Amino acid sequence: MRDGSSAPVVSLSNVSRVYPTDPPVRALIDVDLSIESGDWLAIEGPSGSGKSTLLNVMGCLDRQTEGTYRFEGVDVADLNDRERAGLRSRRIGFIFQSFHLLRHRSVLENVMMAEVYRHQSRRGRSERAMAALDRVELTHRADFLPTRLSGGEQQRVAIARALLGSPGLLLSDEPTGNLDSTTSGRILDLLDGLHDEGLTIVMITHDSEVAKRARRRVHIRDGRLEEAS
Repeated sequence: MRDGSSAPVVSLSNVSRVYPTDPPVRALIDVDLSIESGDWLAIEGPSGSGKSTLLNVMGCLDRQTEGTYRFEGVDVADLNDRERAGLRSRRIGFIFQSFHLLRHRSVLENVMMAEVYRHQSRRGRSERAMAALDRVELTHRADFLPTRLSGGEQQRVAIARALLGSPGLLLSDEPTGNLDSTTSGRILDLLDGLHDEGLTIVMITHDSEVAKRARRRVHIRDGRLEEAS
């Protein structure tokens, strides 16, 4: 349960992630970050800077080695693996660079899969998926296979899937990385619109021009985070 409605969506305090290689790799070092409800944050950094590790920690896909991570007031370290998976599926939506759509399932079925993974009731599933597609203006492609869609349309399907269930946080991993500049602009326009609706968005990117579209920016390099000027 949440520790009150005023708790930040994400609160990281002195978070580090060390991979036990020889020698050990410190992917994150003493990261402090607070993300309030309704924030639109870009985490900018080059390859190998630690930004994907940070996203994985925030998305409960990985555990920090040191420090404290609270999601909506809940100390994630207190949750077992099943509870973490439940939190992740109910409250966090993911968008990936490579879309991760099932090629032989229709657009509508791909969006519906989000609820299949959450073991939610089938009743009304199609209607909820169509409502998510409507938010990204793709209801007219509901019966298409992903192979018949452009890259931008595939990413919009992935966004609709992430929106199903009304997550408290949308995590975007290089969402424009496989798209041309015009299509990238349209996807960023869509994220802008979702932010205007009140959705909390965190995006990682190596592209400073993409990062500028967010309302707030932080830089990460060699595992250390700092606010952009």
